[in-house]
Amino acid sequence: MRTKELPKTLPAFFWFFIKKHWVLFALVQLFAFAWSIDHTFWPYILMMLIDTITKIGVDRSEMWSLLTTPIWMGITLWICVEISFRLSGIFLAKVLPRIESDVRMAMVSYVEKHSYNYFSNNFAGSIANKISDMVQSMESILRLVMQLFLPVVLALIIATVLFAMINLYFALILVSWLIVHLGISLAFSKNCARLADVHALSRSTLAGKIVDSLTNHNNIRLFSRHKYEMQYLSKFQRDEQQKHWLSLWYIEKMKFAMGIVTFIGAGIVMNWYMLYSWQQGSITTGEVVFIFNTSWNITMMAWIAALELPTLFKEIGVCKQALTIIQEPIEIEDDLHAKPLKVTQGIITFENVTFNYLPNSNIFQDKNITINAGEKVGLVGFSGSGKTTFVNLILRYFDVEKGRILIDGQDIAMVTQDSLREQIALIPQDASLFHRTLVENVRYGYLNATDEDIVEALRQASALEFSEKLPQGFDTLVGERGIKLSGGQRQRIAITRAILKNAPILILDEATSALDSVTEKLIQDSLKILMEGRTTIVIAHRLSTLSGMDRILVFKEGKIIEEGTHVELLELDGHYATMWNMQAGGFLPDMNEA
Repeated sequence: MRTKELPKTLPAFFWFFIKKHWVLFALVQLFAFAWSIDHTFWPYILMMLIDTITKIGVDRSEMWSLLTTPIWMGITLWICVEISFRLSGIFLAKVLPRIESDVRMAMVSYVEKHSYNYFSNNFAGSIANKISDMVQSMESILRLVMQLFLPVVLALIIATVLFAMINLYFALILVSWLIVHLGISLAFSKNCARLADVHALSRSTLAGKIVDSLTNHNNIRLFSRHKYEMQYLSKFQRDEQQKHWLSLWYIEKMKFAMGIVTFIGAGIVMNWYMLYSWQQGSITTGEVVFIFNTSWNITMMAWIAALELPTLFKEIGVCKQALTIIQEPIEIEDDLHAKPLKVTQGIITFENVTFNYLPNSNIFQDKNITINAGEKVGLVGFSGSGKTTFVNLILRYFDVEKGRILIDGQDIAMVTQDSLREQIALIPQDASLFHRTLVENVRYGYLNATDEDIVEALRQASALEFSEKLPQGFDTLVGERGIKLSGGQRQRIAITRAILKNAPILILDEATSALDSVTEKLIQDSLKILMEGRTTIVIAHRLSTLSGMDRILVFKEGKIIEEGTHVELLELDGHYATMWNMQAGGFLPDMNEA
């Protein structure tokens, strides 16, 4: 299923998943209607029983024969209702986990296809919270509708028909009360749903802020900012609290209005006309009991439904808010006719490429550059000069505004994103690991890697020794984002994954910057072997690491202003030579300091 096929409106979204299990849902609903039958036919059987007992002139010795029918009807009803309740619960227990799983995985799949830019602008915790909200609220809505609201509607229909059989005015009173009751619900529902939406958004924002704070717990300790952090979060907490209060207060006003209507309609008018009719002799004592009990049962059912109606609106609001993460279109989609990328040489070509993050602020303007097969190319320049953007465009984290990027003559916009990134191994400056075992993180580079492959890759990345010394060895959990490992250890795991991936195109983004000098020397030897036969792009601030490159591209404000070997660029005595002379401890200073 292409991501754009996932419905973007709430009713269509629900139906998309419900229709896959419609048989189970139909069974759940069928047996859930037992509640309707129970609250309307029990009073009817009681009516038959009382009318039989109160018959004038009936010999009490014949009473049991006369009561046989209502007694057996009652026993049968009780058994059928009890079985129906249990079957409804069983089928619900069977279908809910399935639909929850479908919804959760579909939303995760959609979100993970969002662009690099999307995740840069959204809290991961907030996204996860919305997915969880959708699953929980969808379950709550289904339960309310199937086990409460629809049975209440059926009970009202049955009661109306039975009342009409006794006296049409009783049915008219019930229907009139129902219309007013429903009218009040609809009158309040719009504002109630709006307030629920506002509160859901506020709660989601608060959750994201809390996750962000917890993620940066080390910074809080380092700068002694616990009080500041609590004050910062309290602003969002107060906002959430205020909006929650407004939502609940509005619900109470709705309940008050419904209570008045119920008291007048079902309480006073219905009971007065019932007693009046009995006084006039137009209804029997059994019918009095039936009308009273049924009215009471229907009133209680409608009142329970009214109490849960705000909850329904609230859950709908939560679902609508959660749905926003799939309503936002995927920025970078595979073309409908996209084919897998086939890399035979590894030639990377920029043809008249124009790109910008913001309108009228082009980082690249009609850029043309070719990186030859097997060529080792270094990228240098101050921060913000376009080096990382250059690499991100090759990975298709962003789409170009104009022009094309080709790999072996294939436009990367016309190949599948998965196949593109399968052909590129990236070793980032700040390696991030999963909160999984070390071996699971390593095997992420090549899922079918054998234990021997993993050991050899770890050895080549100078990571074998520390890996074996971990508390549980290769099976040690590395913590969230790999926090249990040092920066250098995480970097060596990232290098190990690149070795296992064995892709024809290699990108190094300050791959050794987090390593100590001794380990860096060991890694450099491994990287030289890894680079052999591969098209390699190296981003570096430590210019000495680029001395062995076939070519160095010098970036400034999105333009390549110089290119050549290390020696050639020094002899040119231009921007590169200036940066070389400005290095302090082997690294480039920040552009603002230059």
